[in-house]
Amino acid sequence: MSIEIKNLSYIYLPGTPYEKKALNQINLSIKAGEFIGLIGHTGSGKSTLAQHFNGLLKPSSGSIEVERRNLWAGKKPPKDICGKVGLVFQYPEYQLFAETVYEDVAFGPLNLGFPLRNIAEIVQHALESVGLDYLLFKDKSPFSLSGGEKRRVAIAGVMAMNPDILVLDEPTAGLDPVGRKEIIRLIHHFFQQKGKTVIWISHNMDEIARLVNRLIVMVQGKILMDGSPQEVFSREKELMEVGLAIPAASSLVRRLKEQGKPIPGKAITVDQAFQEIAMWLEGGVK
Repeated sequence: MSIEIKNLSYIYLPGTPYEKKALNQINLSIKAGEFIGLIGHTGSGKSTLAQHFNGLLKPSSGSIEVERRNLWAGKKPPKDICGKVGLVFQYPEYQLFAETVYEDVAFGPLNLGFPLRNIAEIVQHALESVGLDYLLFKDKSPFSLSGGEKRRVAIAGVMAMNPDILVLDEPTAGLDPVGRKEIIRLIHHFFQQKGKTVIWISHNMDEIARLVNRLIVMVQGKILMDGSPQEVFSREKELMEVGLAIPAASSLVRRLKEQGKPIPGKAITVDQAFQEIAMWLEGGVK
């Protein structure tokens, strides 16, 4: 499933003293099977853009097409298309509302009109896909769970709608290292094993560098950069000028290279940095 955005702008509170242009002439193509990172400071337009992908927000101007269908050709975006773009908000556990985990996960599929006879199977599959035992968790109150478990239930609620595109807004924010690792594993599995499209919004450059194969940088409602992580992170000076950092591993190898060490200085992940430094050391420390 693809997304095509043309000349999209969005204005908050138009015609009021608080009017603000959050998105300014965005042009963007997203192809099926991509793992995209979306980065930028708070207020850069990342989350606003994400809420256009499934019709939560209507463009002030421009257009957005999902699978070659204009979301706003009519008064409302078509439910069948919007349901194929799953959006996991930042701190999604705060949006849990039902009395049981089962009811919370079932809400999306029921709202989309999935056959009632299939709901139990869908909920079971969704919970197990995020590592939660169906029988153990289905009757629990979501509010009795740990922070990591709540996050997984919230993600399961989106997974249950069987999206082709999964958009995650800071999905590991506020989690401990174990919780972050588990969420990353789950989403990476969703991408690799199911061949779906993932759009990962984050401030964590090290996380982004390890996961995505395309990176989009937003500044003041515009797209500043769009390319592979290697391409984007090679533009360190430009990123620093807009207040963004490069991954720690990338910074390390570049500083070593600047000091005259015989390494490529192109690593962006810890594993890549380790390989560069190991090759240098194996060749003899200079």
